[in-house]
Amino acid sequence: MELLGDDPVPERAHEVKQEAREFAEEHIAPNAAEYYASGEYPWEILEAGMDAGLVAQDIGEEYGGKGYDLHQVLAIAEEFYRADAGIALTLQLASFGAEIVEEHGDDWQKEEYLTPVAENDQITGLAVSEPDTGSDLAGMTTSAEKDGDEWVINGEKYWVGNAVEADWLTLYAKTGDDPNNRYGNYSMFIVPTDAPGYDAEHIPEKMAMRASKQGHIVLDDCRIPEENLVGVEGAGFYMLAEFFNHGRIVVAGHGLGMAAAAIEEAWEFVHDREAFGKTVDEFQAVQHKLADMQLEFQAARSLAWDAADRVANQENAGYWAALAKTKATEAATDCAEKGMQLHGGRSVLTENRIARVYRDVRIPVIYEGANEIQRNLIYRQAPL
Repeated sequence: MELLGDDPVPERAHEVKQEAREFAEEHIAPNAAEYYASGEYPWEILEAGMDAGLVAQDIGEEYGGKGYDLHQVLAIAEEFYRADAGIALTLQLASFGAEIVEEHGDDWQKEEYLTPVAENDQITGLAVSEPDTGSDLAGMTTSAEKDGDEWVINGEKYWVGNAVEADWLTLYAKTGDDPNNRYGNYSMFIVPTDAPGYDAEHIPEKMAMRASKQGHIVLDDCRIPEENLVGVEGAGFYMLAEFFNHGRIVVAGHGLGMAAAAIEEAWEFVHDREAFGKTVDEFQAVQHKLADMQLEFQAARSLAWDAADRVANQENAGYWAALAKTKATEAATDCAEKGMQLHGGRSVLTENRIARVYRDVRIPVIYEGANEIQRNLIYRQAPL
């Protein structure tokens, strides 16, 4: 059964999709259970991904990357997440947030910070969410204030991928206090993780995506140079909105990969198992569940690739990104639920892949904007 075929993937993404599949089969899938059990950061697999040219390569060629476009990154996401979501997230977070610097940063910032990431000498991350605030981008309280030729940052950030491991982060902080301009009060900064006043620790163990590490950051009079402001002061909210349009398409790929994994596992299980004198797949109720899983998956995949075209072309990007992210991550949740039911009692064994997928699907419906927020965006931006 081949669910993640080349259609509707554009031809320019076929080669990297195949490379990602081969890498996933060799490095990710065989190690998934081990890293889920240990909860360790998969440094060896990350380094193998770097050697294979599949990490941080959406950065432009002028800075050492391959300039992979949105469709190519989506193709990689499908393949990686089918193999294992936790390891896949680590690989894709290695350059998370760097795209904001490439799009809005000064030339010297791009040269100094993007080149080491593209050349896989450094990894980075994006610090937005806070302990008490996740999806409300205009409600963050971490502040940055000017003091001479420096910015002084105070506050906390939470759920930050690579908060401990990264060399630097792109960080979102409040720089204004205009009640009539909530969205113009925020800016983006490059924050080296060795800056004075920066302290991070891993968030305690998660039930899912355990091979990906998130952290809690405390910024206590954290000082960075004035020139580490990215772009224009007060434009941070709008930078993030644009960034998340692209990111949500990639998250749709996360959902598609996990949905495919759930369908494959369920399909194999019911065709190999016997009950009441026949194989389980012969029961019509089972066939209907498998049919429903494919209906959800195929609808989500068609939408995701169509939305990728529209976001790349800046065609009501927020609307299409929200549609794709919501549909694909919820399709993954639905497929994992049905896959668990079809596995019966075996489904609860942590050694089984379907049990890992079932846990993992709980996370993408929340990150990059919870799906409830996506529904708000869909309603507000509907072309009606």
